[in-house]
Amino acid sequence: MHEDVKHLLQSAKLRLTAPRKAVLEVVEHEGRHQSADFIVSAARTRLSSLSRQAVYDNLNALVAAGILRRIEPAGRPALYETRVGDNHHHLICRRCNATVDIDCAAGVAPCLTPSDDHGFMIDEAEVVYWGFCPNCQNQ
Repeated sequence: MHEDVKHLLQSAKLRLTAPRKAVLEVVEHEGRHQSADFIVSAARTRLSSLSRQAVYDNLNALVAAGILRRIEPAGRPALYETRVGDNHHHLICRRCNATVDIDCAAGVAPCLTPSDDHGFMIDEAEVVYWGFCPNCQNQ
């Protein structure tokens, strides 16, 4: 486990418990953009006594602490990733659900400045590009 994650946990006043460690290891090492169901299953291989509720509780706590990011593509289960704080976007394949990070096309988070903010203080913008990945295009 990276020292920066331990520091983030300490900063958020979260302890490094066995369930939390299992959840973090899955999100860090099993690939980005995993669903809670995948994380439950994979975390149970690390800690067999881990309950589904414990995984969900830890995912929610880690998102609230800013250690994980939850993305919620339309019509799909929420996905979790460790890339936080940079307001990047995603490409999602309509067929296989492959999800890829993509940097903001216009530079350093200009999407946080809409043409009219209607008085909102904006701290995040979510852009999802939908299409077909190279593998699915060849099928």
